[in-house]
Amino acid sequence: MDLFGKTPLKKTALTPLADRLRPEVLDEFVGQKAILGEGSILRKAILEDKISSLIFWGPPGCGKTTLARLMAKTTAAYFISFSAVTSGIKEVKKVILEAQRQKDFYSKKTILFIDEIHRFNKAQQDAFLPHAEKGTIILIGATTENPSFEVISPLLSRCKVYVLKLLSADEIKIILKRAISDKEKGLGNLNLQISDEALDYLARMSNGDARVALNSLEFAVNTATPDKDEVRQIDLKIVQEAMQKKALLYDKSGEEHYNIISAFIKSLRGSDPDAALYWMFRMLEAGEDPLYIARRMVILASEDIGNTDPQALQVAVAAKAAVEFVGLPEGEFALAQAAIYLATAPKSNSVYAAMNKVKKEIKETQALPVPLHIRNAPTPLMEKLGYGKNYQYPHDFPQHFVAENYLPEEVKQRKYYTPGDLGFEAELKKRMENLGQMKKKVTQNSAIKNKKKK
Repeated sequence: MDLFGKTPLKKTALTPLADRLRPEVLDEFVGQKAILGEGSILRKAILEDKISSLIFWGPPGCGKTTLARLMAKTTAAYFISFSAVTSGIKEVKKVILEAQRQKDFYSKKTILFIDEIHRFNKAQQDAFLPHAEKGTIILIGATTENPSFEVISPLLSRCKVYVLKLLSADEIKIILKRAISDKEKGLGNLNLQISDEALDYLARMSNGDARVALNSLEFAVNTATPDKDEVRQIDLKIVQEAMQKKALLYDKSGEEHYNIISAFIKSLRGSDPDAALYWMFRMLEAGEDPLYIARRMVILASEDIGNTDPQALQVAVAAKAAVEFVGLPEGEFALAQAAIYLATAPKSNSVYAAMNKVKKEIKETQALPVPLHIRNAPTPLMEKLGYGKNYQYPHDFPQHFVAENYLPEEVKQRKYYTPGDLGFEAELKKRMENLGQMKKKVTQNSAIKNKKKK
């Protein structure tokens, strides 16, 4: 029996696959390499039994509860799992008394895992403060909400926050394959044959949530009828029914993937927001990684819009950040907003053209020397050799501008960037023309002065 008089279920077939398959050792944990990879601070703290109170913030099914349980097993700490949905102050007091007993009688640390800690009110969160401070408990909170807003400041200041991310489709696939082959806790004792197409679909459509993937796999297996050879054939149709989603014609690694992303990019470039939205949601409904779509929009913002609307890049980057922050389906709002903005923005490939001109120049002329007057002179010898000599500091001149050459001598007359006449580039064109006139005037005046001296 547990602390509250309840008898825990044994890990039998009656227990959901997602729960049975939780890893028993740290090396079996899949994903979150950024915080748990080799040499990471958290991994080192777990292995050396030096963990302190912390909060895991991440989307559902990314491993928050599993990681907390592994930390308790690895450190041999007494583990108490606690749900903020069903527990109150009364249960908190019982937990603290048990943690104190473990410390006093067994010299054992207690890890108190609080699932959905953001659901606790201020008074409930306050109740943990003194005990976390004294070391009676090591508090591990899990939340899908931003702890900056949902966890009280005193408690937050005593906890290290770790951000967990959605699992990738490849990571989900590792977990699914483990479930299929594991004879002790998984489905390995069943005579299963699952197609690669069905496995890929499960991994994609779970949207980074291992629990969804495993529950869908288990449901598909349980509802599949064995054939005459007692083999359960799990194909795409069965997993579609299990997930209650229909697969659109879309192969992430095949022709249709490239056809649809091409249609999406060309719709944005062609200033058609309706077509852009259509193709974007064709990809999302088929299970495409939303970050892949966001990355392509970031590229287009510079390649096809550039300085005609400098805010386009900010919008695209913000959409990518929003998707990382809130995940799907809510992240679709940000993607749709960005797609509409990029499609309706004025277009220019001037940045792209300038970049290609410069790259071509560098390939043809190789490593031309930096002019002496714009080199640094950190040592007396370099100063003696003329490094930095006659450099003109623009802020010492009217309008903070001076006619100076900053390119290598061999290419000093080159013009790589030619702004267009649309959007903000029209303003940049005026600025560059004004700077050119100022440079021309300064150069002419300098020539007149030199002639008079002669």
